[in-house]
Amino acid sequence: MLNEQEVRELVGQLKDPFLHKSLAETDGISEVSINVEKEHVSVKLALAKVNTAEQLPFQMKVVDILKGAGANSVGIRFEELSQEVLDKFRGTATESEAQDILSPLSDVEFISIASGKGGVGKSTVSVNIAVALARLGKKVGLIDADIYGFSVPDMMGVTQMPIVRGERIIPVERLGVKVISMGFFVEDNAPVVWRGPMLGKALDQFFRDVEWGDLDYLFLDLPPGTGDIALDIHQMLPTSKEIIVTTPHPTAAFVAARAGAMALQTDHELLGVIENMSWFESETTGEREFVFGKGGGTRLAEELRTDLIGQIPLGQPDWNEEDFAPSVYAEDHPIGQIYTEIANRILDKTKK
Repeated sequence: MLNEQEVRELVGQLKDPFLHKSLAETDGISEVSINVEKEHVSVKLALAKVNTAEQLPFQMKVVDILKGAGANSVGIRFEELSQEVLDKFRGTATESEAQDILSPLSDVEFISIASGKGGVGKSTVSVNIAVALARLGKKVGLIDADIYGFSVPDMMGVTQMPIVRGERIIPVERLGVKVISMGFFVEDNAPVVWRGPMLGKALDQFFRDVEWGDLDYLFLDLPPGTGDIALDIHQMLPTSKEIIVTTPHPTAAFVAARAGAMALQTDHELLGVIENMSWFESETTGEREFVFGKGGGTRLAEELRTDLIGQIPLGQPDWNEEDFAPSVYAEDHPIGQIYTEIANRILDKTKK
């Protein structure tokens, strides 16, 4: 029958599914008890996260390894690792994971588009910057990482679906931009009701399993706010640069500051702030009406110590029924020209 030292050695080889460090390294074996008469082994294990989709397959590994070594039955309890241990290991694990996921994209410039709240036009900005850079001759990809509020395919007028070849997903190319979105993988605009770990795996697939090919830029349209998904992406992409989108309204700018603070706390470089819906210009008089107030973008840029790289007025693209993309501004449209200016500023800041 197994003794305590043998149990600790066997289980200690297994890796925490989130930290990717062995339980021996994380000191994740809290208790071991053995009933020799019943050949029963009971263990209490500490993981970075509990009650997740990853816990069950990990539990099965523990059972298999102990029964394979002679135990007749196995009991397992779980608890979370202390914050001190998490802080010690999380940084190195994140770096290792990121290198693994991003190795095929090592020469790509990642740019995340973030906002503090929904409704400020973040996805519209993401789409139009990506298209503007493609028009300037750059090879561009766009991940619709707003998992619960995916909208990029509709905004760009995408009617095709990605192709799956073997284990690789071929993104849809539209207006010179390669696109992948959760919207491609749900039926009839159904709501996404997945739990966090499942969503994390979907995002992981967008990096690991999509055949992006040769890219200069890969944009991520992030979920609004500073929730778990946005945090996961920040940790997954330690080298990403970031643009914060706000409106001129003081409250929108105040909330957007949180997204900027998250970027700075995760060591992301801020490329700048874009103020959307800055004014409405009358076609009749040419006068500007500041519907949502003034100055929010400027104040936000000053607070985050970065640049205001663009102000975009309220307006609608000119729709073309033959090549329908309802949120994309034509290159010669006045707002399309503003996006071209923003794209050139991004080129200057990234030296691509």
